[in-house]
Order: sequence, then C-alpha cells, then structure tokens
Amino acid sequence: MDAEGPEALSDLCLTQVCCSLDALCSRRADGSMCLSWAPVFPQEMADQLLRKMGTKGILSDTTVGIFRNCKELRLRRASIRFCSVSAEAFRLALCPHRLQELDASWVSGGLTGADIVSGLASNLECRSSLQRLSISGLHLDWESLMEDGGTRVGFSSLQGLRTLNLANTDLTDAALEDICSLPQLESLDISCSAVSKLTALLDCKSTLKSLIAHRLRQLDMSPARLFFVFSQLHALRHLDFSDDHITVDDSDGRDGDETVRQLLEGSPQVLPSLVSLDISGRKRISEAAVRAFVEARAGLVFMGLLATGASSSDVLTSQKTLKVTGEANENQVCEALRRYRDRECFIREALIHLYNLITDTDKPRPDMLKLVLSGMQSHPTSLHVHLVATACVFHLTTQDLAEAMPVSLLSSTVTQLLYAMKTFPNHQQVQKNCLLALCSDYILQDVPFDKYLAAMLVINWLSSHEEPTLQRMAVAVISILVAKLSTEETAQLGEDVHIMKQLLALVQQKAMVGVVDSTLKFALSALWNLTDEMPSAARNFIECQGLELYEEVLESYYGEPSVQQKLLGLLNNIAEVEALQANLLEEDLLEHILSLLQDAQVEVGVRYFAGGILAQLASRPEAWTLGDELLSTILKQLHASIMTWTHLEREMVSYRSFHPFYPLLQTGQPSGVQLWAVWAIHLVCSQNTSHYSSMLEREGMTELLKALAAHPDTHGDIKGLSDSILRMVEQHGGHTGPRNS
Repeated sequence: MDAEGPEALSDLCLTQVCCSLDALCSRRADGSMCLSWAPVFPQEMADQLLRKMGTKGILSDTTVGIFRNCKELRLRRASIRFCSVSAEAFRLALCPHRLQELDASWVSGGLTGADIVSGLASNLECRSSLQRLSISGLHLDWESLMEDGGTRVGFSSLQGLRTLNLANTDLTDAALEDICSLPQLESLDISCSAVSKLTALLDCKSTLKSLIAHRLRQLDMSPARLFFVFSQLHALRHLDFSDDHITVDDSDGRDGDETVRQLLEGSPQVLPSLVSLDISGRKRISEAAVRAFVEARAGLVFMGLLATGASSSDVLTSQKTLKVTGEANENQVCEALRRYRDRECFIREALIHLYNLITDTDKPRPDMLKLVLSGMQSHPTSLHVHLVATACVFHLTTQDLAEAMPVSLLSSTVTQLLYAMKTFPNHQQVQKNCLLALCSDYILQDVPFDKYLAAMLVINWLSSHEEPTLQRMAVAVISILVAKLSTEETAQLGEDVHIMKQLLALVQQKAMVGVVDSTLKFALSALWNLTDEMPSAARNFIECQGLELYEEVLESYYGEPSVQQKLLGLLNNIAEVEALQANLLEEDLLEHILSLLQDAQVEVGVRYFAGGILAQLASRPEAWTLGDELLSTILKQLHASIMTWTHLEREMVSYRSFHPFYPLLQTGQPSGVQLWAVWAIHLVCSQNTSHYSSMLEREGMTELLKALAAHPDTHGDIKGLSDSILRMVEQHGGHTGPRNS
C-alpha cells in the first residue's frame, strides 16, 4: 500500500460535492450558484469546502455564490488563494461572514487590497473578529481607501488583526504607518514591497513579534537608522531581513548588509527576545560574527544563512535544537527547501546544493523528492528552478530508487515533469532531464499519470533531436507508453500523420545502415502497437509508404527474428482490416512470407506471425486476386506448418480483443485458417488464463468454439485445440469478468 495511505473520507466527500455542484445548485438572477438544499455544515467543513473548491480550480464568481448563505455554510478561516474572484463576488459571498482568517493571496479577477479591506470593514463583526489576513501579490490601491461615513477606512479599521501578510504588494510608507497603528499586531510580512522607510514599526514595537522584510529593494535608510529601528523592537522573536543574492548587484543592499553585521556583532541586549534570525542572501557575513551571535543567544532556534558563505561554522551543528538554512550539509539544504518554498531565488540555490549532494545517492529519499516537487509546484514558470529540479528528480528516481517511493508521490512528480516539458519545449537540458527521469520501466509500467500527454510530448521532442542515446531512450518511452494507452487514446495518436512519419523515418534511418539496435526495435514496437485494431492508423501507415519500407526491411533482416516478428506483427494488423487487405496482395511479398512459414529453421514466433497474415488473407477467397495455386499452397502449408509448432513459454503477443478471429473461426473456413486462429487463442490463454478466459466469455467466443468443435466437418486437430481451450476456461471458473448485458 502507498506509504501515504488512503485519502480521508471527508476529503473524498468534499471532492464529490465539488464534482456535483451543478446538480446540487440552482442559479440566481445574476448567474451565481445557490445550493438547492443543504444541511447546516459543521463550521470547519464549510472552511474545508471553500479550500477544496480553490484547490480543484472551480472557485469563481459563479461557484462562490453558495457561501452567500451564512446559516448553512458558516466561514471562519477562508482561503481563496490563487482563485479568480471579483470585488462584487467577494463582497456578497465572503464579507457577511464572521471571519477570523482570510487568505486572498494572488487572487485574480480584479480584486484589490482596498476592495478586501473596505469589504471586511463593512461587517462590524469582522472589524473585531478578523485576526489573520494575507493579501500577498495584490495591488493595494491604497489611495482609493477614502472616507466612509466621515472615517477613513484603512487596515487600522480591522482592529482585531494580529497577523498581516502584504508581501509582493505596492505597499507604501503611508499604508505602513496605518498598519502599525493596529493595537494587537504581532506578525507582519512586507517582503518585496515598495516601502522605503521602516520608522513606522516603532509604533507597534511593544506588540510586534515577527517581522518578515525579505528583499526590500526600495529601502532608503542609513545602516545606523535601520539598526536603531530594529533595536527598539523589544518584543520581536523572529526577524527575516534576507535578500535575493542572485538579482542584486554589489552596490544594492550594502546598507542592509551593514545593518546585519551590526546586529550580529551587537550586544545580546539588542532584540533580547529574538529566537529566529534569517539573513540568507546577505553578503559580507563572516563565520566569526555568526559564531559570536549564536554563542551569545542560548534560546536561538533558527538561523537563515543560505547563500551567505557563513553556514559551515561548527557552532551551528553542535547545538541540536538550532535549525539552519545553508549549504554546508544535507540538513541545511533540506531546511532551506522547506522554509523558502515561495522564494524562487533561494529554492534555486538550495536545489543546486541538493543536486551536488545526491549525484551518487544509492538510498531512496522520498523526503527529498517531496521537497524538490514542492519547489517545482511553487514556481511553475521558473526555468531556473525546473532546470535544476528536473536533474534532481532523475537522480532521486534512477534505477531501483523509484520502487521505494510512494506511488502517489511519483505520480505527482511525473505530472510535474510533463508540465515542465510542456512549459519549456525549446530548452534542451530541461527536456533531456525529464526524458532521463521518464525512462524507467517501473515508472512507465506501474505509476499512474497522463500517458497520452507523455507520449505526445516525447514524440514532439524526438522530431528535433538525433543524439543516439537520447533518441533510443525517447523511442523506448514511446513504445512502452503506446502499449499503455486506452483504445481511444491509441486511435487519436495513430491518426496523427506526423507521429507515423516520425517513427517510420527512424526505422528507415536504421535500416539504411543495416543496424539492429534497441532504437529500431522500440520504433517497430511502437508502430505495431499504434496499428493494433486501429484501421485509421493502419491506413496512415500505408499512405506514409510504410508498406514499401517494411517489405524492404523484411528482406534485409531475414536472419533477425526479433525484428521480423515486429514487422510481421504490424502486417498482421493490416491483414485484419478487410478494406486494406488488397494492399498486401502482392505475389513477391506473400511468397516471402510463405517461405518464412515453411522454413523449419525460422523461430516459431516469426512463423506464427507469418501464418497470421496468410490466414487472414486466405479467409476471403472472394477478394483473392492472385493465382489459385498460390492460395492452395498457402492453405496447405498453413495446416502442415502449425502442426509442427511447439508451445511457447514466453509471452510473445497480446490481444485487445478476439474480434479479428471471428471470421477465421466460421465453419466454412479452410482448416489451415481455423487452425491458426485456435492455436493463437490457445497460446495466449495458456500464458494468461485469467485475462483471456474472461475475454473469451465476455465476447461470446466460447460459444463459437463449442460450435466449431461440434461441427462434423471440423478437422480433428482443430477440435482438439478447441476442447483444450474450453477446458481452460471451465477450470478457471467460467466467466470471471463482467459480461456485456
């Protein structure tokens, strides 16, 4: 069982509600949804439903309407993160609730910070109940927060606020002054904002416990003044004054670096309550200063030192309760990946160090893979992150390592790899990394993911790359994926002429130099699978001059049974399509196939497929256009040859259905035609009794075999094999799968 266990019943129920919203709801005049009937939800479940709708990508102006009724669905901790909700929908659906928390980070749909604040302030209960608010990534539109009944509506109107996240906003100094007048403000995140002065923080110095001020690029304060402000925040327990070391040049951030140096070297009486300090990305930080700071603060629990060059000090590892982000060891790198999920610059930096740590790993590390996946998901459009992350995925899942990973984790990881291939189609190294990771038998065979999308992406990549090793892997991946597709997906893929031409070009490329390698074999397997019971794909194959190519290759590789089987297997697929059989009625081709059937030195597998082609063509004498003597010889040699075949232990062929055998098993058919069909059915049933017994029953083939065995004109050899097949089905318990009604 997957190590992560089954999904919680409550999650399954909420997912079902999300999938059934259309059936459960009526529509208001404005088009918004309203539950036709609903019990009073447990309050926590209402929060979870809103969050589930957001994660499922169905939360919109229309669907959020179900929360307009505060009686059945009472929200307290609301999240509309990354959803598309307009100001009007927000006001009608969420503002009437007595909210304690709201996460509206990165909301699209035109909703601004001003809309949120004024909407929440319009609910007198919210003014005191709301404790946590996150509007990261939004345009604040501060100037529009004007008079409301004679009183300016600002953040300060939400008097209950304790935690406020304004990262990645156009926060101004004036707005910061308003925020710092909040009487209970404990946690403030102003990262990547437009503030230039932090003096306003002095107004909340007695309450502020956490300040996150990452990458304040427009900060304009002298080191001395900045140090003074920080030193007055006596209640502060967590300070994040990190910086983006990648995009900043040496002149930018120098004042901040100097302030950090003063903090590290200053007296422990400065920020006496501090237990967590993050200065990752800050330059000119010495190990000596870090050592002195850590040794002077016994209560310290976290230090952020990634990309400072100062994370190797022994004092950082000697204190067991101290967590550190840095690059000195595995623990520091993994801690960075956990802590900095939303910061592209640090995720990229940490992934580079992780890659260096795992290049020779031989132990499964699902914990590391989770961190890498999280970084990719948090920065879906970042080439820098995906370039390193995809390389990490390959090293963490290579060889046998993947088999020790939870299947759900691998499934999510492969989905992200496909997303990377789709997002960065022209970046060769990202594509190569993804292909290397995908080229795993375990992943391709046993891990659920969108195999049709994967096949399309790999085929598109293949069309513009000819590096032999990668070409071989790409064709191997395609060959396995095609065999895993549903009938509908295979049909869709087979109808794409570009794909057919691409695979045929590979076959021709290899045949021209006469090599027999895995690339050729995988390409032949992919073409074989694409045309299996797919008339449109078989027609495309012929129209792309595939038949002429295969005739040449069949002649060239007479002594190569592994190649011959795949060639003849595809020709079998064509022979099964009545409308295409005429394309195979060429005397030279059939005489060559007949020679393979008769040659006792040729492997049984090759003779089996040769017999299949001849049996299909000989089963329709009314369509036969060649000489009667050749047809008579084929029928005679079919029976004689099949009676010399020995049973095959290895699985050589699989069938989607037994439908192509129906015409061959009719009582009027020649014995050679019938014998090939029953031998083929007997072969696959003996190798996979459970699967094919069910198929025989489901498709009505057992009745056809019974009728054949009972018919007085049926040859004894055919009766014997038919009886053997029926005994296998009976011993397996009759029909074991669902019947068609």
